Amino acid sequence: MYIITFVLQSLYFILPAYFANMAPVIVRNFFKKLAVPVDFGKKLGNMPLFGEHKTYRGLIFGVLFAIAITFLQYLLYSANFLPQLAIVDYSNWLLLGFLLGAGAMTGDLAKSFFKRRLNVDSGKPFIPFDQMDFIIGALLLSYPIADISFEKMGIILLISFVLHIIVNHIAFYTGIRKEKW
Repeated sequence: MYIITFVLQSLYFILPAYFANMAPVIVRNFFKKLAVPVDFGKKLGNMPLFGEHKTYRGLIFGVLFAIAITFLQYLLYSANFLPQLAIVDYSNWLLLGFLLGAGAMTGDLAKSFFKRRLNVDSGKPFIPFDQMDFIIGALLLSYPIADISFEKMGIILLISFVLHIIVNHIAFYTGIRKEKW
């Protein structure tokens, strides 16, 4: 039972980062005026800094989704609903949500930057970084206020790697995504 609780606590904590990572795909058909590339089309050498798919729309909604999920966690925490899942104090939900969301988006941007430098085409697999970028970013940015144990970080990384592949394959086969990764 301890292992199941340990895993569920870890997943519950990182849930806002998962939603931040999904947000750009969820809102891709909305708010077209925000679909401006974060790098404004600038290039380093011959390659874009991040690529045209990394937009302000995705960045903004990634952070907003994380904040919204963290707010829901705060409400559950305040109502003492499933208290055994909370491994952090959610009273500072706004900052925690912002850090998890901004970290997830920053991790994704960093991966895209290196992916472009290595001439890996957008949408092409870049294992294991495609699965870990947003998680590493979220953990790093949130660490100062959410002192998560290294064991929980390890579980989060391992499970996220597997879940990311499963979810992306489901999205591909249901037509939500154009690529498996």
